[in-house]
Amino acid sequence: MTAESLEDKIQRHGNIADMLRNTPQGAYDYPMRSEYSNWRDEQRAWKQTSVLFDQSFHMTDIYFQGPDVKRLFSDLGINSFTTFGRNKAKQFVACNYDGYVIGDAILFGFEDDEYSLVGRPVAPNWVAFMAETGDYDVKVTRDERSIDNKGKRLLFRYNLNGPATGRIIEKAVGGKLPRIKFFNMAEFEIAGVPIRALNHTMAGVPGEEFTGLELMGPFDQADTVRQALLEAGQEFGLKLGGGRAYPTTAIEGGWIPSPVPAIYTGEAMKPFRQWLPANGFEANASIGGSFYSDNIEDYYCTPWDLGYGHTLKFDHDFVGRTALEKLADQPHRRKVWLRWNNDDTCALIVDSLFGSGERPKYLDIPVSNYTSGPYDKVLLGDQLIGVSANAGYTVNIGSWGSMAMVDEKQAVEGAEVKLVIGEEGGGSAKPTVERHAQRTIRATIHTTPTV
Repeated sequence: MTAESLEDKIQRHGNIADMLRNTPQGAYDYPMRSEYSNWRDEQRAWKQTSVLFDQSFHMTDIYFQGPDVKRLFSDLGINSFTTFGRNKAKQFVACNYDGYVIGDAILFGFEDDEYSLVGRPVAPNWVAFMAETGDYDVKVTRDERSIDNKGKRLLFRYNLNGPATGRIIEKAVGGKLPRIKFFNMAEFEIAGVPIRALNHTMAGVPGEEFTGLELMGPFDQADTVRQALLEAGQEFGLKLGGGRAYPTTAIEGGWIPSPVPAIYTGEAMKPFRQWLPANGFEANASIGGSFYSDNIEDYYCTPWDLGYGHTLKFDHDFVGRTALEKLADQPHRRKVWLRWNNDDTCALIVDSLFGSGERPKYLDIPVSNYTSGPYDKVLLGDQLIGVSANAGYTVNIGSWGSMAMVDEKQAVEGAEVKLVIGEEGGGSAKPTVERHAQRTIRATIHTTPTV
């Protein structure tokens, strides 16, 4: 008997938006210890000292090796690959044939003919599908996230963020680090273990010194490197970061982690849906929030919506290019930061816990996402101008905040808007959603990070 595919599940269910709105899956899973000290101090560390996150388990990592690997990624990515190769990295963005984003992930160039794509499963799966079904001489090696793979990973992945990061790693290395340009990699050793280090930061913006380095090495030597980093970081105030603090880095750093992938409709995407299993991430991703539509395409995003317009390069042919050329001169939404009104947010939290009658939707802390694809309405007066897509609290902001995609003409620094919190009709069938009433709170638009 042939296993059921995503396409089979869609045909069986009927309405795609309804299927995803009521799927049991909650927020994206981070299989790591929730706290090592407390999430407040762990958040402060990436601003004041440095924090170490173990990223070895929650991301899908697929390796692509062969003479056609660069052509494969150039055919699928909106990014330019003119200078990409060994020890380079980039935020890879893939679109469907209509110019809407399938997903993004970090692409590592280990060798000129060997790349690794790391992130939530959608983009890695799309490239693997195209590699396996297209005319490419590329070998695909899958290293699944630990929720889908109970065995060990191929690489460990440690991320250090904060102003003391460079000094900590230099002490662990026992000498000066080589100069590493932003989103480039270098190779060195820690405690005799070979390391590749990517210069990038998860929270805030990169500075002249290293504020963020992602270290990769053989998984069976992870403990040796971890211990060396902790010993080197002791005098600098290095803290281990857990699964509660980790996803809040995206709110400060400006990444919208889980837009609805533009794969569920369109005849051209049907072979991919038939390739994807019905028990996979894409078939069980959930949508939620106050934005409500029965048309799943209303949840799709363009690269401009997500802040990837600057990575879009028409210097090569790629899937979605023709559609994106037509969209380029049209109005877009813009990625912004929203800082929530403290009084309104506090009132909502208090009423959700201690109120009588219909209570508003509870906000979990520090991250209040209860679905893998959160979409809350952003209103200017009574006009819908966009959606809020990732929300939570950090001590560095000092209030609740979220990322949002709003109409360009309304993306005005300091403008006050309203957020609608909670789902229509008292909530969906997701077990992460209690019965509740919608609540409106005020928020202020910021066009750059608020910390």
